[in-house]
Parts: sequence; C-alpha cells; structure tokens
Amino acid sequence: MKNLYKIISAIFLVVFISCSEEKIGSSDYGTVTGKVVNSETFVPMENVKIMSSPTTSTVFTDAEGKFTVSNVKVGEYSFQAQKDGFTAKFESVNVTANNTSEIVFELNKSTANNKPPTVPVLTVPADNSINQLVNLDLTWTVTDPDNDVMTYTVTLRNDKNSDVAVFNDIKDKKLTVTDLIYGTKYYWQVTVNDGVNTPVLSTISTFSTIAFPATRHLFVKSISGNNVIFTADDAGKQYQLTSSEKNSWRPRRNNQAQKIAFIGTSGSQNDIYTMNFDGTDIKKVTSSVSIAGFNADYLGYSWNASGSEFIYPNFDKLYRIKSDGSGLTKIFQTPNGKFISECDWSADGSKIALKVNDINGYNVEIYVINPSGVIVTPVLAGEPGAVSGLNFSVSGLKLVYTKDVSGFESSNYRQLDSKIFEYSFILGNSYQLATEKIAGTNDLDVRYSPNEAELIFLNTSNDGISVKNVVKCGIGVANSRTTLFTGSSMPDWE
Repeated sequence: MKNLYKIISAIFLVVFISCSEEKIGSSDYGTVTGKVVNSETFVPMENVKIMSSPTTSTVFTDAEGKFTVSNVKVGEYSFQAQKDGFTAKFESVNVTANNTSEIVFELNKSTANNKPPTVPVLTVPADNSINQLVNLDLTWTVTDPDNDVMTYTVTLRNDKNSDVAVFNDIKDKKLTVTDLIYGTKYYWQVTVNDGVNTPVLSTISTFSTIAFPATRHLFVKSISGNNVIFTADDAGKQYQLTSSEKNSWRPRRNNQAQKIAFIGTSGSQNDIYTMNFDGTDIKKVTSSVSIAGFNADYLGYSWNASGSEFIYPNFDKLYRIKSDGSGLTKIFQTPNGKFISECDWSADGSKIALKVNDINGYNVEIYVINPSGVIVTPVLAGEPGAVSGLNFSVSGLKLVYTKDVSGFESSNYRQLDSKIFEYSFILGNSYQLATEKIAGTNDLDVRYSPNEAELIFLNTSNDGISVKNVVKCGIGVANSRTTLFTGSSMPDWE
C-alpha cells in the first residue's frame, strides 16, 4: 500500500509540472515592431499612437518613428497608427510564436480642417521694374497655416513672342532664370500647391530687361565642335548670339538693315540666315539654292549697302536674293567652271569682287564684275597657293585680301605664310601691307575697320591646330598690332 502511494504521488507531480510549463511558457507570444513615416516626405514621425485590435499594449513612436509591442499573443491583429492632423492608418499583421513581425505606416495629412496657403506675394523684381539683368532671381513670399509642404509653379511670358515658359515642382521660394531677351517686358505669376487644397495663384507682376548693349565686333568661337557667333562691345565684353547646339559661322552685320547675317547648317546643306543684333528673330533666307563651294569653312557672301539683298555662291554660279528670301536670280557663272568661294559687293553697288578656285581651293583668280555679270577688272591670277578674304573700301577704290606667299599647296589646304595685300583700282596693282606678322603664322580673313584706318583679321600658327586670335592693326602704323579676342575667328567690324 505504501508503494502504491509513492507511485500515485509521482504521477501527480509529473502532470502538475507539465501543466505548469504549458501555462506560463513563451511559446504562445511574439513581438511586433514598426516604423511610421510621412507619406509625402518619408520623414519619420515621432509620438504617433500605436494601438491594436484585439487590444494589446498602447505605445508611441520614438524620434526615429519606431515602435515595439512585446508579449503579443499569437494570432491575427489589426494595428492602428494615429496622430492629430493625419488620417489614421490600419495595417494587419499575423503574430507567430517567438517571432518578430514588422509593420510600416505611411500617414497622410488629414484634409478635413486643412486650410490653403496664402496668396503668393511676388517680391523681386518689384512690379513694373525696369533695366533688369537677363540673368536674375525671381523671389516671392507665401505661408501655409498647416505647415504643409508646398511646391510652386512659375509661368513666364514676354511681349516679344508667344513663348510661354513654365517651371514646375519648385521647392524654394526662388527661381533663377537665365538668357532672357534684352529690351523685353516680362510677365510672371506663381502658383502654390500644398498637396491638399486647390492651388493658389498670385497676381501677375511685370519687369523689363535692359536694352542690348551697343556692340560692333562679331566673331566665331568653337564650342563642343560647333561654330558659335559672339559679339563684343568696345570694352571687349562678349555676348553669345547663337546656340552652342547649332553650327553658325561667317557673321556679317548690316547697320542699315539692323540685322546680322550668318551661314548656318540646315539638314544636309548650308544656308544664309539673318537675326537681330541681340541674336533673336532668326530667319532663313536661302532655301531652294543653298550657299555651297569647295569648302564650307572658306565660303563668303555679301550684303548690299542697304541690307535689302545678298549675293552668294553656289559652286560656279553667283546668285542674288532679297533679304526676305524672295527674288532669287542667277547673275553670273564662271566661264571656266571654277568654283566661286568668296564675294564682296561695293557700297555703291557698282562692283562685285569674286574669288574663284578649283575643286581643291587652288588656281585662284580674283576679278571684279559689274551687276550685269560682265568681268571688268582682273586683280589676281596665275599664282600658286591659297587666297582668302575679300573686302572693298567704302569708296570702292581699294580691295583688301590675303595670300599665302609661300605658294604651298596641300590636300588639307594648309597655309604657311599668308599675308595681307591691297589692290588699288586707281594704280591698277596690288601691294603688301605691313602688319608686323609673326613668323610661322598666317594672317587671314582680313577686313577694313569702320574708319578704314585699321584692319581686322584672324591670326594663327601655320600648324593648323593652334589657337586662333582676332587681331587688329593700323594701316602703315608701326607697333599697332593688337589682339582683340583670343580663341576666335571670322571677324567682322562695322
């Protein structure tokens, strides 16, 4: 009987211990962790209240937006994140034994009592301000009663064309605008959006940009493989006129027409264009017959004095065309099939100087024709080497050009010793002008200065790869040679 009592006691003890372990063990519990962020900015949110259904512990997020709920009995739960000013968010989670379940809440701002931003006030430039720079900052002020994240849209118009520039998704109360048009009135307006309410528009404000500065020099620079036209004032300050994304060269200014002409690439051909002195209002002149010759880099054309017409070459033919693109007329064709590369029209319209050459740019002839296409004056013929640059004096009694006196000829059209010459129609001969050229360099693309007391031209090393500089010097004046613009070519001075 005593032994039976011991056996029963042992069995009871085992059952009691087993039941006790099942009741107080951790196998029926897990942990829930998570993070709460703003749905717009994804910035962590602090002091967000976290609750669940069925009910567990209530906790709040820390400075990093994180929370932890421990000793959650296994099962399916719906957790809720709640904060004033935001719409409550629910996320379901399955809690498993001895595991950690994670939740991420993205809270949206509540729109129930949200107020719109104030009307933006445009501060800089002040309304109706004048003489503003073409690169400037537009600034404004605005507030939001609910401290919502605001974005801005700026709309910019002008009185010169129908262009409307719209700048979206601006985060700051400032916009930097560049390359505005000189001498133009602008209209601008700001729209603010808080992401909740209907966007709010400012009033329209206006400002006017400074007039384009007085400039007289034109030249070309190479930017990213393209020829780009620049202008400069007498102090040497430079202004870019044509796009760096396009190939534009050989600028010629006409003060009567108040326009600048240039050659530009148009598909597979090159054409003559015109633009305003500030680079605006670009218009194509030629179309059915392009400007063409043995090498596009060495092609030249000419305005008439009034700016109403152009003459230009197309291989062995010379054409006249009105500056609006109408009235295309062939006025001359070379008698021997040579290509016309350069031309210049005298101020009185009575003479046209032509430089013609073979397909390689050599066997050059320079002669003058009348407007009817009759050759009247031979200037140069039968000399080896390259020739470039034709420009009449204002009286039409002189003609300046450059010639490689070395007589060198090569397949890449390299010149070794190009110097400046002048032809006198009174004397009937040519003579070299002293320009104190540095040995090993070339003087090219020569033109008279506006008062004809100086010459402007390109100087560069004869290696064909060194920097190009626009230079001027006095005619017959010692020690007057001066570099005007470095890294530049194809000068014009009117």
